[in-house]
Amino acid sequence: MSGAGLVRGFEVVIGLETHAQLSTASKIFSGASTTFGAAPNTQACAVDLALPGTLPVLNRGAVERAIRFGLAVGAKVAPLSIFARKNYFYPDLPKGYQISQYEIPVVQGGHVEFVLDGAPRKVRLTRAHLEEDAGKSLHEDYHGQTGIDLNRAGTPLLEIVSEPDMRSSAEAVAYARALHALVVWLGICDGNMQEGSFRCDANVSVRKPGAVLGTRREIKNLNSFRFLQQAIDFEVQWQIDRIEDGLAIEQATVLFDPDSGETRAMRTKEDAHDYRYFPDPDLPPLMIAPEWIASVRATMPELPAAMSARLQQADGLPPDAASMMTQSRPFARFYEAVRDGCDQPRLAANWLMGEVSKRLNAQGRSIESAPVSPQQLGELIRRVVDGTVSNNGARQVFDLLWAAGRIQGEALTESFVDRAIEDLGLKQMNDSGALETIVDAVIAANEKSVAEFRAGKDKAFNALVGQVMKASQGKANPAQAGALLRSKLG
Repeated sequence: MSGAGLVRGFEVVIGLETHAQLSTASKIFSGASTTFGAAPNTQACAVDLALPGTLPVLNRGAVERAIRFGLAVGAKVAPLSIFARKNYFYPDLPKGYQISQYEIPVVQGGHVEFVLDGAPRKVRLTRAHLEEDAGKSLHEDYHGQTGIDLNRAGTPLLEIVSEPDMRSSAEAVAYARALHALVVWLGICDGNMQEGSFRCDANVSVRKPGAVLGTRREIKNLNSFRFLQQAIDFEVQWQIDRIEDGLAIEQATVLFDPDSGETRAMRTKEDAHDYRYFPDPDLPPLMIAPEWIASVRATMPELPAAMSARLQQADGLPPDAASMMTQSRPFARFYEAVRDGCDQPRLAANWLMGEVSKRLNAQGRSIESAPVSPQQLGELIRRVVDGTVSNNGARQVFDLLWAAGRIQGEALTESFVDRAIEDLGLKQMNDSGALETIVDAVIAANEKSVAEFRAGKDKAFNALVGQVMKASQGKANPAQAGALLRSKLG
């Protein structure tokens, strides 16, 4: 299911609820640490467990991150919002309720823009609200039993709820990727999906075109973009099969099994009234003054869309290149450092989209861990531009830089570029006198090719250039050699 459109005559309707763990050092209502990987139950304090006599205190940093997100998506940041208790029983919820926001969330409206199949898309947001995470049930290590780890209890989350604007799994994944990139760019979430810092619930339904919305089923806790797409695709086919068999779709919460590629019902879906929401009596209303919003706005980074537009305007990059250069703040910083080092924006972007990205993807690396520094790459591009090394030679130098950087475990110095060119014997011949001697010898030794070129056969000229490159052991500048040949052949 690659793009929007009908599936077996049905329209697919998708909305996502995304939990982004906020990048605070402590929890949303307590001073307990949010560091990942601690021994079970070592980071759950009395406040997280709601022990008698404890009171929650709201983490200011969590609120500021919510404000930052609201500003980035063009939403309304509510001057007053309310915390509520969402009541339900589950073993990893020690309080018997989860503190969340219900009627009045902190972020209201907004949208996320992205590109799919070369076309711009926009998904509207319903809301984004602050809440605390629950603990975690551990099943794998206990035969016939379940362990409970309460370290995550109280971890600050921003739940971002979209409108049901998506019409395919591919569109849902593109939206989720754009949202993921945005929260990481803003510095409000580390985006680590393996650690549960960014996870999605997908609400999926199908309907005949023009009909009312179908009954939705919610696929919970999808922690990879691949699983998100697989789960939606399976769920869509399952719902269509059931409807075509004359059976009804029942609202339910379902889980996705990556091993089987199937979804399975976990429980019938609750509605809001089943949670008996009521304002939390221990937390006063959250008041956000205009001055607070203004101070957060003043610290906002340039957003990806704005930077992409700037790179197209100022650097002359095409839209796809500008979009790739702004895929993350580290990638954007790397590009700008390369560009500033060589003063060649298009070449800098081409190297990053080509040789650099190819190696990063093959090795599962991020741009931050690239063995070649932006200063080195900028220097290498300068050497191509000034004719010191050919494009093919530059790729050989780049291979050496990448391998040497991996061996040494650190970025090599900028001067290593010139040493590598010398050591590999790739420095192009720029001595016009020496090159002229070689060209004269090639013309004298290849009378047939010379005659064919003068008779109008362009292939003969390429053969002559090849002979010059061979005679110079690849060190002649091809453009310079060609120009000299043409001048001598008339």
